[in-house]
Amino acid sequence: MPAPPPDDQAELPGRLYDVHGPGLYRYALMLLTYPTAAEDAVQDAFAGLLAARIAPEHVERYLRTSVRNACFTWLRRRRRWLPREQPLLEAAGPAQAARDDERLAIERALRVLPPEQREVVYLHVFEGRTFREIADLSGTSINTAASRYRYALARLRETLS
Repeated sequence: MPAPPPDDQAELPGRLYDVHGPGLYRYALMLLTYPTAAEDAVQDAFAGLLAARIAPEHVERYLRTSVRNACFTWLRRRRRWLPREQPLLEAAGPAQAARDDERLAIERALRVLPPEQREVVYLHVFEGRTFREIADLSGTSINTAASRYRYALARLRETLS
């Protein structure tokens, strides 16, 4: 029978969830616009983390990539489902200052964007990531990340005007 892990090892998943869980959930919710599926994506990422032996310096990247992959798998499988109208921006800082009608208009405009463009907008605007970081996280080139952002902004301007 293996020895139980030391207390700090047993508490590690909970501490990792406390640090990374809320941000990963907001990221998944922005991609999926469906709260239950976003929760499942984050849960699957942490379950995979527990099964894998990931070096501590790679934990955040592993979790982000795992959540992203789970979200896009869900989107491919569930294209025929229409997501419920749930608030996308309720936990996002910059949108809190906007009036409710403006926030709702922004949410509707964000829902119109393809998930890849929503992802870039979320990572750049709400998480402050650079296009280099976004390209690394999404497995694309920096030019693709910047183009997705540019196309998203153009579509948001068009939708909101």
